[in-house]
Amino acid sequence: MSVYEKSYRLLSSDVDADQRLRLSRLFTFLQEASIAHTTALGMGREKTLDKGLLWIVTLQQVKVDRLPVYDEDVKLLSWPGETMHLYFPRYYRMEDREGRTLLTGSALWALMDRESRKMVFPEDHGVRIDGEKGERPLPLAAAPKPAREGIREEFTVPYSYVDLNGHMNNTRYLDLAEDRMPADLRARPIREVRAEFSGEAKLGEAVTLTYGVQGGAFLLSGDRERKLFRLNLLYED
Repeated sequence: MSVYEKSYRLLSSDVDADQRLRLSRLFTFLQEASIAHTTALGMGREKTLDKGLLWIVTLQQVKVDRLPVYDEDVKLLSWPGETMHLYFPRYYRMEDREGRTLLTGSALWALMDRESRKMVFPEDHGVRIDGEKGERPLPLAAAPKPAREGIREEFTVPYSYVDLNGHMNNTRYLDLAEDRMPADLRARPIREVRAEFSGEAKLGEAVTLTYGVQGGAFLLSGDRERKLFRLNLLYED
């Protein structure tokens, strides 16, 4: 099972008011595909979660030709790249029912010790995922730009945003961004999402958000004494 495949028909809960796939749901699909395929490759919770190891995503990028819409049938494909020391590259492609590419993406995943909250070397714990050699790799994720200027806001992480890793789930940062961007920008076709996660935001913790529009892109940064995350959403001009 070197390439994972899963078909979806988009439900009302998957889309926004314009009937397009909501970005947080898209990233949830990518997250679920990563976990399901890792489990199918023999590196599921018995090797990780049950031994105090947590999968975390550190860098993500999605390039969009077209977001699918309500009631549309799509297929998501995902496959691993060759492990790079601490990091597990993973690639994604979503297709419509005729097999046309809707979007492509990549991510860097890593393992974190649940107690120390530090990343670990996978070989020290017997975790190994071989890269798929038959599938052409996509470009690895590019680091997003920081939002150095713009609106500043204090945000407190609510219970509903926290996942089984004990911190704010990466998909909820997309909701943060879309809730804060101008409506006219949000209405445009999105072309790219870049996300970097370099720290944790836990339940009840206050995060300083900085965000604004820069050259057709919405930039959102979060800090708490140090950098926590960076998010760039690039829209069509």
